[in-house]
Amino acid sequence: MNIQYKLKTISLAVSLGLGCAVTSTSLFAEEQNNEMEEVVVKASRLQGSAAAVVEERRNQAFVADILGSEQMSKTGDSDAASALRRVTGLTLVDGKFIYVRGLGERYSSARLNGASIPSPDLTRNVIPLDIFPSSIIESLSVQKAFSPSMPASFGGGAIDIRTKTVPQSFTGSIEVGVGYDSESSSGYTYDRNGSGVPQALNEAIVHYKGDFSLRNIILTDNLADTDTSTRAEQAAVINGDLLKSLPRNLVLKDESLDPTYNIKASLGNSFDEDYFGGRVGFLAALTYDKTQINTQKTSSVISENLVENCSSVLLTQEDVTNSCYNTTTSSDVMTDNKRLSGVFNLGYELDSQLGKHKLLWSNIYLKDAEDETTVGIIQSPNGSTINTIASNGVAQREHQFTYEERELKIMQFIGEHTFLDYGGLGFDWQYTDSEATTEVPTDIEYKFIDRYEDSTYVSSSITGDDNRIVASYLDLQDNVTSYSGNLTLPIYLTDLELEFKLGYDFADKGRYYTTSSFGVNNDTGVTIPVSTGADNILSATGYLTDDLIDNNSIFIDFNEPSSPDADDYLAGQKIDAGYGAFDIFYKNTWRVSGGIRWEGFKQVSIATSSLIFNGDDLNIFFSEDNIAEGTIQEDDYFSSLALTYMGDEDYQVRLSYGETVIRPDLREVVPVAYFDPLTDIRTIGRVDLESSPITHYDARYESYGQNGDNYSIGLFYKDIEKPIESILSVGDQDYSLGFVNGEKATVYGIEAEWLYDLSWLSDGFFTSGNITLSDSEVEIDPALAGNLTNTTKRMSGHSQYVANLQMNYDSANGMHSSSLVYNVFGERILASGVSGSDDAYEQPFHSLDLVYTYYPDFNSKIKLKVKNLLDEDQEVTQSDIVVRSKAVGINVSLSYTYDFE
Repeated sequence: MNIQYKLKTISLAVSLGLGCAVTSTSLFAEEQNNEMEEVVVKASRLQGSAAAVVEERRNQAFVADILGSEQMSKTGDSDAASALRRVTGLTLVDGKFIYVRGLGERYSSARLNGASIPSPDLTRNVIPLDIFPSSIIESLSVQKAFSPSMPASFGGGAIDIRTKTVPQSFTGSIEVGVGYDSESSSGYTYDRNGSGVPQALNEAIVHYKGDFSLRNIILTDNLADTDTSTRAEQAAVINGDLLKSLPRNLVLKDESLDPTYNIKASLGNSFDEDYFGGRVGFLAALTYDKTQINTQKTSSVISENLVENCSSVLLTQEDVTNSCYNTTTSSDVMTDNKRLSGVFNLGYELDSQLGKHKLLWSNIYLKDAEDETTVGIIQSPNGSTINTIASNGVAQREHQFTYEERELKIMQFIGEHTFLDYGGLGFDWQYTDSEATTEVPTDIEYKFIDRYEDSTYVSSSITGDDNRIVASYLDLQDNVTSYSGNLTLPIYLTDLELEFKLGYDFADKGRYYTTSSFGVNNDTGVTIPVSTGADNILSATGYLTDDLIDNNSIFIDFNEPSSPDADDYLAGQKIDAGYGAFDIFYKNTWRVSGGIRWEGFKQVSIATSSLIFNGDDLNIFFSEDNIAEGTIQEDDYFSSLALTYMGDEDYQVRLSYGETVIRPDLREVVPVAYFDPLTDIRTIGRVDLESSPITHYDARYESYGQNGDNYSIGLFYKDIEKPIESILSVGDQDYSLGFVNGEKATVYGIEAEWLYDLSWLSDGFFTSGNITLSDSEVEIDPALAGNLTNTTKRMSGHSQYVANLQMNYDSANGMHSSSLVYNVFGERILASGVSGSDDAYEQPFHSLDLVYTYYPDFNSKIKLKVKNLLDEDQEVTQSDIVVRSKAVGINVSLSYTYDFE
């Protein structure tokens, strides 16, 4: 099956149920909308850059926060995700996703230079922001109040990643860096072999229609030998040959890990051209980094019968471990990550008596390859459901090998034009073609039973049942075509400055997701030893030899689930949008901005089977009922209004109102089962999920002083109809997660931000930071809540507080700068509990980082970063008992940068 066939399949799925598109604005819009008089601020290197960003924020019509490249450098953040957690009210989850104002990732959206792009994440529509390295970012804008030029899918905030364009003069730099992690001196590695579904298995899926049983092999291959035992032997040989095509010799090695290292390089310049009198520029940048990190994770399932007793604060941790869990899984996880990013931009600028024109051709390539090895021991201290060291000297063990590649390719054409002969009429436009792909060519899990004597490992074996080995393969392709255009007309009167804007946005998204899984079954019905002695424990995963397959009833099966546990789907989404907006200044004292947006939204998600794509007839699987269940069609108007009072140069007061909507993710509306990498919980979609309309109210007071000093304080309130909530179900050994629409929800809070010079205390010091305090409540109809424990509760993913604090220093001679950066968020519901079990809460994580930079000369920079100085672990609790934990460790890195003149 080739790419062209996949894309045709996507188009078919979309055309059966859809019609329309997404939005975007010009890359140069920041310059166009924020022209201002020259501002000269006498300040140090870091304080000056922070003050400049504050000035841009001040000139926004709607409440927004801006984070510039210099600020990201100051805090030592390596990607967009880690940088954004410094913004007021934003928290980082799993190193990838941003929660705005304490709300989950579904309530935030991200665009690139104003354009909608696809997500390479396997389980979400939202973009994992860790894939964007800070080296390609010029600034990050977080708009917290809705404006009509933005997509209507707006919750807590919208993030625009603005990449570097072309320089006005020559620029070039190179950076090299190394790092060390306290948790990662050694770890488990392996030699990965094989990539993707073996050809023999691909062909067998079609030939045997997904059924590798001996009976079906005999019938399909017409093994007409009259001797029944001979038929079975022939079928067993055929099945064994299929099994032998799997990667089988994945032997673990306990090795010293390589240090983290990275290299970055960039080159750009601009040149005058004589023919039209314009200027041509280019920028090329390349970044590569490699990390190997080992960490320890623990995951437990509480015994429901003992929850009340286990909640006692009088219990010791040993009591909890021995009495309160059905199962506990302790894992060593080694992650080998390689990231590559490349940027090539070509721009043209023409400034003439008739007008100004800017054109940009931008190309971005991002690749992230992650190889993860997990060794986990599963124990049951209660001896209730599985083998346990405590009761009979045995425990379950799992080895898992997962290799994942994510790619994001983006091509943008952006134009900006001002026509002076037509009253300064402006026209900006963009066309973006982007593709995100994710492949998991290796995902193999082994299950063993370990035997112990006096707590010392003796041997391992496989039990006589199914799925002793599970090999899975996954492929995702997401394509988005986006284009937009905006007309802007300024009008200047005696006491009024007016700007009117009309715009149109369109985007077309198609997603294809498929996975195949194969199980290795021990049909002997008896336990088979696979390793003996501590020296051989790591080589146990090499037990699947030709001899073992040929002389035992070890068979392979194609694990293709049926609905509601289908594991593949097609999805398409189209959004058409048009808007009108205005921005009015009266005597440079009052500013009124707003408008209305119409948006037509159509989406279809179709649960399907891998057999479709290996068979001959595609259309028979797409019934009208199947399409209707996964289709959402909506069109509506969304309004916004903002009022700003500007009190001289010292302060301004903002009020704003907006109406938006949050829609279910593509995957949430199909009955497809998957494991969420964020929670590591089996999750399944629901076909009847509805969109959630939101009404927003914001107020903010901003004060501006000398030397860039400023502070702001704001209030916000959100009224959400039919909010989408995640529901947690608890089994003996595992959890599962689903979704439901609540009746209503509210979110409200207060946030403060500041930048303040401390030179009166000691030269060179200044402080900056922000604090958000908020609360939320969601009500779920008991009739729809099933066995949900709490039908009225705080919203999933909401933190009641978020704090970012920085102490910064710039030396008087400009050779030294440093920042001590602290970040914390309040506990938040990871998933809602059911059947009397409590909600699962992710606990606060106190992050304290130190960044020191030395400038030995004008061209050079040496930077030292120490992250997680407090050496905290990440934890999830349920009924006040830790059910998940992950060691993070202290990370130290050192880099050297040289800028060419």
